[in-house]
Amino acid sequence: MSREGLEVADIFRAHGPAWRQSQAGHLSLGQLKVMSAIERCRTAALGGHVARCEDCAHVQIAYNSCRNRHCPKCQAAAAKDWLAARQAELLPVTYFHVIFTLPAQIADIAYQNKAEVYGILFRAAAETLITIAADPKHLGARIGLTAVLHTWGSALPHHPHIHMIVPGGGISLDGERWISCRPRFFLHVRVLSQRFKRRFLEMLAAAHKAGRLQFFGDHARLAEQRAFAAYLAPLRKIKWVVHAKPPFDGEPETVLAYLSRYTHRVAISNSRLIALDDNGVTFKWKDYRAKGRNPWTTMTLAPSEFIRRFLLHVLPSGFHRIRHYGLLANGGRAENLARARELLDLPAPQDHTEPTTEADQPTSLAQPCPCCGGPMIVIETFDPGHLPRAPPPRTGDSP
Repeated sequence: MSREGLEVADIFRAHGPAWRQSQAGHLSLGQLKVMSAIERCRTAALGGHVARCEDCAHVQIAYNSCRNRHCPKCQAAAAKDWLAARQAELLPVTYFHVIFTLPAQIADIAYQNKAEVYGILFRAAAETLITIAADPKHLGARIGLTAVLHTWGSALPHHPHIHMIVPGGGISLDGERWISCRPRFFLHVRVLSQRFKRRFLEMLAAAHKAGRLQFFGDHARLAEQRAFAAYLAPLRKIKWVVHAKPPFDGEPETVLAYLSRYTHRVAISNSRLIALDDNGVTFKWKDYRAKGRNPWTTMTLAPSEFIRRFLLHVLPSGFHRIRHYGLLANGGRAENLARARELLDLPAPQDHTEPTTEADQPTSLAQPCPCCGGPMIVIETFDPGHLPRAPPPRTGDSP
């Protein structure tokens, strides 16, 4: 199958049954649910509706989405709704993008303890940024941030890291003024790296002592306290990667568009898929080690290996991969933003209506007719596992 129209769902449908059979007893319920959701997404298995153009009478079928957060097709719409809700939270200040990355040795432990270690990653990274920013030697302000967990690299290995979008300033510790960071500079990366390493390892050691970590296979020996301490010892001496990208340029809406590329991204998008054939699955990936040449290249994996790598990134049920801290923490966000706007001498934001969900389908669709641009109205809905009563006319047929 060529790149045009190729989807992760096609790979799962073609090779998923054999993969599940070969891995029987080794796949989690969450992984099986993700495969099933992606395979069924926007098919008759989930039901849908029939819409007709009021102007030219063009008729089309639309199948329901699975809404699974690991599905490449569903996340674009989810990101749009989520960002609409974030619109009122943007401030007219410089924004920074900070990335906290775990060493490979910790990533191995994280895969066997996803909820615990990913949670520590969130807490250690957020605490590091908030604590250093509050230090008068650095910024001396209370800041807010949005953190997003990614667990993959471009070639789909397990590579946990946190993306943070941070306003370039905060409310003074006495709450009386807004403190802006220096132009094009937020906080010292070296200071962030050192504190992040120390706090993460402290939290991880505490989790091990409390019996909240499990180890399997080659790492089974780490269940013993002394072996675990010896495993962590070399990590205290190496540099942990914390990267701060240059500040955003342009209007706050530019930040919003940039943020949308991170909040609901999945391990691989359908647009990166090139071919599914006898050679395997071919896709584009970005080689960040490339120096002086185009970093984008291609990789071909056996379908079983592609599926294995994709499923590495299935998150534990109920785990939140987007979190807000500091001024943007859910408990006091509205009050903190109101105070920030007051200190910045800004008007209160306008209210935004809640986005319409697919479960509450409107009679008139937002999408115009693909033929003439006229309004589309729903003329029929059908339940999961059923087909519409009458198929739409073929192109060229009379309506």
